Amino acid sequence: MEKVNTRWISSTESSVWTDKQCQTAAQGEANLFLTNEKYQLLDGFGGCFNELGFVALSHLPEEERAGLMHSLFHPEGEHKFSICRLPIGASDYAIDWYSLNETDGDLDMVHFSIERDRQYLIPYIKEALKLNPDLKLFASPWSPPTWMKFPKAYNYGTLRWEKDILEAYALYFVKFVEAYREEGIIIHQVHVQNEVVADQKFPSCVWTGEQLREFIRDYLGSTFEQHGLDTEIWLGTINAPEAWDEWIKKKTTDFDAYAHTVLSDPEAYKYVKGVGYQWAGKHAIQRTVQSYPELRYMQTENECGDGENTWFYARYVFNLYQHYFSNGVNAYIYWNMVLEPKGRSTWGWEQNAMITVDPASKESKRNPEFYVMKHFAHFTSPNDRRIGLKGPWSGNAIAFEKPDGTKVIVIANPFKETRELRLSNGSAVQTFQLESESFNTIVLRNG
Repeated sequence: MEKVNTRWISSTESSVWTDKQCQTAAQGEANLFLTNEKYQLLDGFGGCFNELGFVALSHLPEEERAGLMHSLFHPEGEHKFSICRLPIGASDYAIDWYSLNETDGDLDMVHFSIERDRQYLIPYIKEALKLNPDLKLFASPWSPPTWMKFPKAYNYGTLRWEKDILEAYALYFVKFVEAYREEGIIIHQVHVQNEVVADQKFPSCVWTGEQLREFIRDYLGSTFEQHGLDTEIWLGTINAPEAWDEWIKKKTTDFDAYAHTVLSDPEAYKYVKGVGYQWAGKHAIQRTVQSYPELRYMQTENECGDGENTWFYARYVFNLYQHYFSNGVNAYIYWNMVLEPKGRSTWGWEQNAMITVDPASKESKRNPEFYVMKHFAHFTSPNDRRIGLKGPWSGNAIAFEKPDGTKVIVIANPFKETRELRLSNGSAVQTFQLESESFNTIVLRNG
């Protein structure tokens, strides 16, 4: 019987990324089994390029900054990010509001410009691309230009539903893709709107499912075709309202109002290559994947906490990874990779980040969610495949198989005491003493 080489890495609040030793069980039944079931391919992991992240990184000495970027993006780094997000215009983590064309009535996009992005986003992205030229990028707007909105403001409100505005907005997406291409940056996907339900004081714009269907079907898809763009159009990013219970009472869900409304229309469906869910969208992903298994799926924005960066919240985030992957996503995207301590946005939010940089001390800190991501991303790669697990521990774990047969199991012990994992790999049972409230990665290599 072929020998299996095992590596086990564990992280606790007091000791992160520690090599541990497992044992071959002499007797007793396993409580976690690898099965022969094969599921979705992995597109990978990543985060979002935002202006405030670039500002935070800029506080560091050059050598330390380079080390952090290597950690995040290099194929031999800690995370090996393979797919990342950027905003089209201002996100809520921009320094202030801007769009790529604030010239009122410029339907032909004569004054479209990415000059602002050349200050912050483009240098950030190009630095990452030097480390990983194969990095894929997807982009979404938080708000259209204000003159395309009703009311005429970057927050709250909706897109003006007028033919000339809709044509101009489709052209806005085209200009964005083309302008970035001229910078040597390929945009692989566009998602129509960040958080289609968000009616917020930060840059935002509310859409209905019917509006998304019409815009993709009658404007965006055909405009991309006319300009010869092979950039994918995704139905994203779907969040669903915070008042989820109220929506349930109204007998509607984000699946009914968004994904199914768009995807059940053949003329809209033909343009859509995938669906991006985030935040309360987690309630709908299972049914969307069940109904449209042929599409690709992504968790597009990790839930971002309160800026305290606690181990407690990291444990919650681990459950998000497990939920999304077990329900079919191909990729998982963190929100802000780097922020200053407390992670306060321009519009008043305080949010977590994998890394914080103190502008006073010029020092960086790897936070608990840095290690949650590392436990999933470090040993996996695009085109690995999720495989089946069964047994009492399967609800706390996700497993992947690499093309060479190597298996990667990521598992958390949520309990306040050490628990014994007895893992069956088909040929032997191995025991792992999982420390309390720990994250663990087990790598099984043949030979």
